[in-house]
Amino acid sequence: MPAIVYIRFIRKITAAPEAVIKLKDIAHIANAGDQKERMLDTVVYRITEKDSNIVVLDSFLVFQQLMRIFPEHELQLIGSEQTIVRVQRSKKRTVWPLVILIWLLLFIGSAMTIMNFHFDVAMEPVQQKIHFLLTGEKLIHPLWMQIPYSIGIGVGMILFFNHVFKKRLNEEPSPLEVEMHKYQREMDVYVAYHENSLEKQNVDRHS
Repeated sequence: MPAIVYIRFIRKITAAPEAVIKLKDIAHIANAGDQKERMLDTVVYRITEKDSNIVVLDSFLVFQQLMRIFPEHELQLIGSEQTIVRVQRSKKRTVWPLVILIWLLLFIGSAMTIMNFHFDVAMEPVQQKIHFLLTGEKLIHPLWMQIPYSIGIGVGMILFFNHVFKKRLNEEPSPLEVEMHKYQREMDVYVAYHENSLEKQNVDRHS
């Protein structure tokens, strides 16, 4: 009775141009016995200049190679059905004028958003009213209330995003990180479908 080898693909990896990708780079295996090291060292793909920045290694194609080399084993897939390989080309240099321009746009846009929100909800008259109710005096600019309130907005944003520069305040992900994770998962699903060589073959066959 053939031994069952369990294979779990890694969802995403990064590789250099013209890299040789082995099974150990894209998957974890179990119950392979004495053949484990040999199986892990099996070359499953070679990145060439023709490849784009993303290569999808489908489990079906990888299993075809492994079954030819290890016919005595039965392969069973666990988890993801493919691995997305992001080919890391030469790193782009940071264009600091562009970074500063984007930072200024985000800073001005955020400031205008906050100011427009406070104008829409009439925050200043509300603070004046609160000051009058507490002190019995009318004051146009109750700074004793406005200054702590402004500081509180900044502190609240730090707590909301859970970061002070690059330092994380605690282990919980921020709402922005959760949304970015969901977006990345949807992008991976899209890429896994449209960049998959098997799916491309099906499209070409029916077109």
